[in-house]
Amino acid sequence: MKFLSWNVNGLRAVVKKGFEEQFATFDADFVCLQETKLQEGQIDLAFPGYQSYWNYAERKGYSGTVIFTKHDPLNVHYGLPDVSADNEGRVITLEYPDYYLVTCYTPNAQAKLKRLAYRMEWEEAMRHYLIALDREKPVIYCGDLNVAHKEIDLKNDQSNHGNPGFSDEEREKMTTLLDSGFTDTFRYFYPDLEGAYSWWSYRFNARKNNAGWRIDYFIVSDRLTSRTTDAAILSDVMGSDHCPVTLTLSD
Repeated sequence: MKFLSWNVNGLRAVVKKGFEEQFATFDADFVCLQETKLQEGQIDLAFPGYQSYWNYAERKGYSGTVIFTKHDPLNVHYGLPDVSADNEGRVITLEYPDYYLVTCYTPNAQAKLKRLAYRMEWEEAMRHYLIALDREKPVIYCGDLNVAHKEIDLKNDQSNHGNPGFSDEEREKMTTLLDSGFTDTFRYFYPDLEGAYSWWSYRFNARKNNAGWRIDYFIVSDRLTSRTTDAAILSDVMGSDHCPVTLTLSD
């Protein structure tokens, strides 16, 4: 079973760049997208054999998530419990008989960390939510989590230390989550691989020079690692400042 996650940085924009043709090449059971940047009715996008579940932000042209899936869920939940102002369309949870799939577009701490307090509230709420789900059945958690966990996860770690996405506080929250019974699947397979990034600034030829950050993840309950057969970063897929990441599980 194949899962794909991608921050498209505007779904209407990537559709104009050939997303529909690209979608077929993914050959995934689940395609989770973040930062769709649209409201209900602003796009007519469907794929044969897939159903879709959308979460829109109240603010126009901002945030938003969607999951395309070949598999009928038992239940669908939108949003994150216990977070103030959870109106940004950031989380979708699909329940299946033997796991939960959660896709997320984590809030950015923003310049000078001005939204860090909200980010910390979000991280705590998300961790408690995932732990609660994990008590019932294993969890597959994916999306743009807006943090490079370790120095290996970005090109210029020293100059970016303390910046949004690489602050000590955000990194510690990721460590705490993983210590709560979850595994970063890419590092499970490639613990020492350098130069593996999923986001590049549009400035300074960052993508051409591979001056990037790994901030897009598939994280699973520890007890799912035995079923994890592959995790990949599709850095050759263009159309956004992010590229897709994938997870493959055995049945």
